[in-house]
Amino acid sequence: MTTLTVNGRDYPLDLDDARLTLLDALRDRLGLTGTKKGCDQGACGACTVIADGRRILSCLTLAAQCDGRAITTIEGLGSGDRLHPVQEAFVRHDAFQCGYCTSGQIMSAVCLLAEGRAGSDADIREFMSGNLCRCGAYPNIVAAIREVARDA
Repeated sequence: MTTLTVNGRDYPLDLDDARLTLLDALRDRLGLTGTKKGCDQGACGACTVIADGRRILSCLTLAAQCDGRAITTIEGLGSGDRLHPVQEAFVRHDAFQCGYCTSGQIMSAVCLLAEGRAGSDADIREFMSGNLCRCGAYPNIVAAIREVARDA
């Protein structure tokens, strides 16, 4: 038995398959579908979540590795009906088009800001480079992150 602590709530999980990824546990076992399955190979960043304050790719992380770790998904960012400042900035700057990559982009941006790596647009692009947007909303994503960094 493994216990996943996701968005501040404990979820006991019977791991009948030790190969179960965190991504599949979140989506299929816990019903938290905000984390997206993009490439399932760690190349696109759509599955980015926060584990103990650090961004990780949930498609490359086994659920069993997360026993006792604090996991935050896109569903756990806001507070009640209030969006997280990064979510608000993404809306204001239209930093999404199809929206498929948006949750991973936002989770990565939250960590980038916490790491203090938003010094310049070039820094933002560099430290967000693991998150792909097939629609090409990169200028708007950078603008949203820059706004939150400036206002922090």
